[in-house]
Amino acid sequence: MFYVYLIRSEEHPEQRYVGFTTDLKERMATHNAGGSVHTAKFKPWSLVTYLAFVDKRKAKEFEHYLKTGSGRAFANKRFW
Repeated sequence: MFYVYLIRSEEHPEQRYVGFTTDLKERMATHNAGGSVHTAKFKPWSLVTYLAFVDKRKAKEFEHYLKTGSGRAFANKRFW
């Protein structure tokens, strides 16, 4: 499976991140250990939601969409 996930900083709730992975548990551990340049200074992180896809291309396209203006508006209304 391919996962698109949304996480929020526990100490800085205004900080949010959208990502893609094939191993959600491992990826969350990496974020919370400071192993990602983009999320290290706002750890710890909590998983808000995730979506599982069978098709890698569709997962990557959805991740990309969530990082666009209209995708952020959609996520603000539906997920955050």
